[in-house]
Amino acid sequence: MNDKLTHIDADGSARMVDISAKAATLREATATGRIDMSPQALAAIKAGAVKKGDVLAVARIAGIMAAKKTADLVPLCHPLPISGVTLDLVPDDTGIVATATVGTTHGTGVEMEAITAVSIALVTIYDMAKAMDRGMIIGGVRLLAKSGGRSGDWRAP
Repeated sequence: MNDKLTHIDADGSARMVDISAKAATLREATATGRIDMSPQALAAIKAGAVKKGDVLAVARIAGIMAAKKTADLVPLCHPLPISGVTLDLVPDDTGIVATATVGTTHGTGVEMEAITAVSIALVTIYDMAKAMDRGMIIGGVRLLAKSGGRSGDWRAP
């Protein structure tokens, strides 16, 4: 089998990578994404007038919780001791931008945790505001930066 596929063993079966020999170092990752929506839905969210409650507060908590549960959602992710999660939700003219930063001191990075935090925060916004706009569009979810570990620092172009 292909030696370069880290999550495939010699027989072609999926496996979790053994990170026991990797040094526990400070690692951080930041991801972003957005949800676009109707002006009416956006205005209601900004005004705190959504019937289900404070959309941004609930979405922030959902995203933080999701970061901590990433290994339960993504099959080959390692469960990690998360040292911190920040999740910013910033309304603009057409929607809301989510940005999550996740940190750990461990033997593997937290890119998946940051991406998961953003994704679930955006899905939560959709869920809470869907009665006002079922046509909301979630998109642009991506890694912005990661630091630490053997591969070093990386920033999106």
